[in-house]
Amino acid sequence: MEMKLGRFRREWDLDTRMAFLSKTIKRSTDFDSEETHNILCIWYPQACSNPYLVQQLSVSTRRQKPSHSSSFYNYLDILKMASSSRLLTVAAFILNLVILTSGANTSIRKSSVKFYQSECPTARIIVGAAVLHAIKRDHGLPAALLRMQFHDCFVRGCDASILIDSNQTNLAEKDGVGNAFSVRGYELIDQIKAMLEEVCPGVVSCADIIALASRDSIAAIGGPSWSVVSGRRDGLFSSARETPSNLPPPFADYPFLVNRFTRKGLTEREMVVLSGAHTIGIAHCGVIQARLYNSTGPDGVDPTLEPTLAAELKKQCPFGAVMNEIFMDPTKGGNSFDSTYFSRVQNNQGVFISDAALITTDSGRAIVAEEASPSNAPFFGDFAAAMEKMSNIEILSKPAGEIRRNCRFLN
Repeated sequence: MEMKLGRFRREWDLDTRMAFLSKTIKRSTDFDSEETHNILCIWYPQACSNPYLVQQLSVSTRRQKPSHSSSFYNYLDILKMASSSRLLTVAAFILNLVILTSGANTSIRKSSVKFYQSECPTARIIVGAAVLHAIKRDHGLPAALLRMQFHDCFVRGCDASILIDSNQTNLAEKDGVGNAFSVRGYELIDQIKAMLEEVCPGVVSCADIIALASRDSIAAIGGPSWSVVSGRRDGLFSSARETPSNLPPPFADYPFLVNRFTRKGLTEREMVVLSGAHTIGIAHCGVIQARLYNSTGPDGVDPTLEPTLAAELKKQCPFGAVMNEIFMDPTKGGNSFDSTYFSRVQNNQGVFISDAALITTDSGRAIVAEEASPSNAPFFGDFAAAMEKMSNIEILSKPAGEIRRNCRFLN
């Protein structure tokens, strides 16, 4: 593929860049790290206007062979160096692409890179580009995609059963308790699937799209990245009846949460760590009405809820206003992926009863204290490892399942 930096146009709007990028990807059979950087220059011209960033990218892309993993660490340094939010997004996304294009020395990463290498080599870049495009317009999408993946994997495993639409004879998973009025982002998955079907029809599963989109969206807002092994197949069944017995409810206590997670092969620590996903996203007021108006404290407020926060939540959630929205963690506008969630839990500022439950046992309090480090280091590493494990819960492999042509319907 021949692509020069001078081909991008600074005056192009997002839709024009998206169309150009899509055409470029369709013509390509493979990407190396330098070409990946060139694509990012089309996508974010401001990245190429920063001389230091360009110099560092040039050094790390041109000196590393595809079989080496050291470029991964060069991009980590770039990620730390990027100061503006836009450059952080660029660097985080480049970091993801380098993980998949440069190849790490672990079998899991090799497997993830090679699965679509012959039949759809640009699959991961298409997913990542579409995610970046979408979250620039909708800053709440990373939380939505993360929730979608979590809720999908906890019911029948990571098989994209959450994407199937209900019909006259079946109420599907997406309309079940815990998903209806809660999970969103389906349109983005549809868009990505349509793009992939144009380039390589019948190859990339909807389940893999969810896993990749969730990872890419978190990395794009400055959160951690993790390895995503490809090759999942799409499930053939989806029922709303299965959501209540599989999804952990927001009013669960600590033993219930531990039990619900261990049933899925996740440990107590991983349960606490994955609860840190509540550092981004929103909730509907109906979920916390009981904490604010029907509990055992003064004026019906849950006595375990910090009074100042309780007063603020009552303003945002008047009695009966069940569809009003609140931030799970209002720090930095509610869309900053960091460890402040755990600090807030320590201070009795967790929004859900299940958040407050994390500090009701000695073991839970200890884990929360570790993850609350302001450096983000323990949390990011632990979260990435837990997500990598969760994304492989009960996955379907060939010949089980199918590759859906449309994620909303069985073939």
